[in-house]
Amino acid sequence: MSNTTVELENIWSKAVGLIEESGELDSVMIDTYFKDVTLYRLNPLKAFFSVPSKIHQFILNEEKQKIKKALIKVTNYPELEVDFICEEDLVNYDESFNYDKIEIEDNLIPEFRFDNFVEGPSNRESYMAAYACASNPQSFLYSPLYIYGDIGLGKTHLLHAIGNYIKAHHPEMNILYLTSDEFITRVVSASHDKKLKELKEQMMSLDVFLLDDIQFLAGGKVTSSETLFNIYNQLQKKKKLIVITSDKKPWEIKELEERLVSRLSNGLTCSIESPEYETALKILKMKVENRTEEVNIDEEVLSYIAKYYSHDVRALEGRLTRLLFYSLQFGDTNQITYELAMEAFKDDAEVVKKNEITISKIQNVVSEYYGISKSQLISKSKMKNLSDARSIAIYLCRKHLDVPFKKIGDEFGRRDHTTIMSANTKIESRLKSDVALQMAISEIEKELL
Repeated sequence: MSNTTVELENIWSKAVGLIEESGELDSVMIDTYFKDVTLYRLNPLKAFFSVPSKIHQFILNEEKQKIKKALIKVTNYPELEVDFICEEDLVNYDESFNYDKIEIEDNLIPEFRFDNFVEGPSNRESYMAAYACASNPQSFLYSPLYIYGDIGLGKTHLLHAIGNYIKAHHPEMNILYLTSDEFITRVVSASHDKKLKELKEQMMSLDVFLLDDIQFLAGGKVTSSETLFNIYNQLQKKKKLIVITSDKKPWEIKELEERLVSRLSNGLTCSIESPEYETALKILKMKVENRTEEVNIDEEVLSYIAKYYSHDVRALEGRLTRLLFYSLQFGDTNQITYELAMEAFKDDAEVVKKNEITISKIQNVVSEYYGISKSQLISKSKMKNLSDARSIAIYLCRKHLDVPFKKIGDEFGRRDHTTIMSANTKIESRLKSDVALQMAISEIEKELL
């Protein structure tokens, strides 16, 4: 939104006051050539002044650096440039100046919406935060929203869902989705064509900025990081909505500028984890229901895919696609059975190694058994139910995996190896007499093996 006339008058008055205080110009000069000047339009890159005559234009251009310095101090717009326009020429500037009305291609994928995002314990926090900011894009209190997690867990889906929801409910808003690679490409291209200021002006007109995989900006060209930092700052000042995703927390991204890490850490940070079995099963059923052709798959088959491919959503989709293709080529009925599925997956290394146990798999199975999320399992909470489940998971890691205590500690919230040793010893001791614990571990191991 443009500044009001009163706001512009106040800004210019403060700038003139600074110039007077500096003593760089005498009072006669200021009274003669500054008092009749009007700050006509202002954005973070440009200040346009309306002046009554050509002589005013000439004199003020001579003192441009002093005026620019004072305005930057008042507005805190470090890249601000100034221009002086005679009143009769203002009409030629009106249409080109107002960058708030620049139309931008949003790059949104219409198919990614909230109503086809499967919510579960592993993604509930991020889903709720994404929906909250989409519902209140003009007054979301926690911008930027920063969502992190491994690839293939739904971060991109949520970004597009936010954009599509706002687009449907606030069509007047400027929205842009970019991957970090796309952002870098735009900056490099604009730099080569000497149009970097145009790019900044365009992006500063945004109401909603959705940036995917910011980790790919780390250690890159200085120009890209500098440009993002400036755009980010100006959008924040204008209270615009910014949503960013990454595979790590802001402070865990190596070689990302410290000042940018600091800005990102000031907002709301939420995680997405690998889907639990129930969530994975729901995702598969939705994928089947949303297909245009009729698909008949035995429940046992969907259960199998959900159990062994739940490390990410893309793996689930990939296995389902593989199965449907195989069924068309080699199935002799419209029903996809467990036997047909085993044929389809027989050469799949991941299925061949389905009994391979990893720390992540142990964490997922224990979390599912006790009805908690993986983030709760590895959290710092000392609640008894979480502490017991955590100790059991640590014990199973030591029992079934040839990994040191330090490695286990790293995977359980960066805990010290002595803490891991203590948890393991505690379970070993209890197993000697605790029948209920013996039964619980036996049931968990059935799911692992």
